[in-house]
Amino acid sequence: MFRSFFLNKQWFAWSWIGSAVILLATWYKVQLDVQVNEWFGDFYNSIQQALTSPGEVTAGDLYAHLFTFIKISIIFVVVAILLEFFMRHYVFRWRTAMHHFYMQHWSKLRHIEGASQRVQEDTMRFANIVERLGVSFLRSFMTLLAFQPLLWELSKQVKTVPYFGEVEHVLIYAAILSALFGTVLLAAVGVKLPGLEFNNQKAEAALRKELVLGEDNEQRAQPQSMKELFSHVRTNYVTMYRHYLYFDLFKISFLQMSAILPYILLTPTIIAGLITFGTMQQIIRAFNKVEGSLHYLVFSWSTIVELISVYKRLKAFEQQIDEQDTQQEVDYAQ
Repeated sequence: MFRSFFLNKQWFAWSWIGSAVILLATWYKVQLDVQVNEWFGDFYNSIQQALTSPGEVTAGDLYAHLFTFIKISIIFVVVAILLEFFMRHYVFRWRTAMHHFYMQHWSKLRHIEGASQRVQEDTMRFANIVERLGVSFLRSFMTLLAFQPLLWELSKQVKTVPYFGEVEHVLIYAAILSALFGTVLLAAVGVKLPGLEFNNQKAEAALRKELVLGEDNEQRAQPQSMKELFSHVRTNYVTMYRHYLYFDLFKISFLQMSAILPYILLTPTIIAGLITFGTMQQIIRAFNKVEGSLHYLVFSWSTIVELISVYKRLKAFEQQIDEQDTQQEVDYAQ
């Protein structure tokens, strides 16, 4: 899964240089996001000034702020589009590397149930999921690095919070504790999902194999056998849906509550009039960025579940190659 791409000289440019390009582009997008956060503070402070002191802020001042936002947005859109285009090629090259590797050992793999699906579909799914999770992790990590110092400074303006009174840099601690609580909660609630997803893929593979064999052999894919195979698929899906029901209940409820957390923490400061409207927007946005970056596992858990199941299928594939290579070496030595 990895050595065919990252340890193969043929794919050095795409695997290593390509990864560096994705890393740098992701970092640049985060820096643009930091600029937007600063823009929010200046823009909303101007709006507050215009509303409280008519005549002090001209239309040209507001248009200048909007023009600044447009410039940042144009750069962000161009970088985002080019990055997405590049990553699609990156994923396909990774799939190609895995495809070539497995086809070189096809004689050792062809007898495994769902072998064709693993080479044709699972390779693409694996490369795509790893790329999405990897970029999401990089974005979360870089966002944390960029916004944590900003939130640390902004937290100095928040003197007191409900129930706890004065706490230094309370917004940082609140974001960390909130993300930690959500991650542990969903990990516990969704502990059964990887195994269920893996069983579901096995059932789907068995159904697909029988249908493929039925295309060339009229004795296969008979109504009774297809009814039994599809019954396994239906049972697995119903079980998964039941488990995802309570998983989604906890996930969505937690995210809804975390969305209002910064407003709860800022209420005493707002009531006391210690911050401006623009500063409040900066604090809330920086808090959401820091908390969101720490929510990486919360947002990605369903995708991670899918990745684990695909990894298990491909790992079993590669174990078969290793076992036969080892056996051939033993036979040769004898």
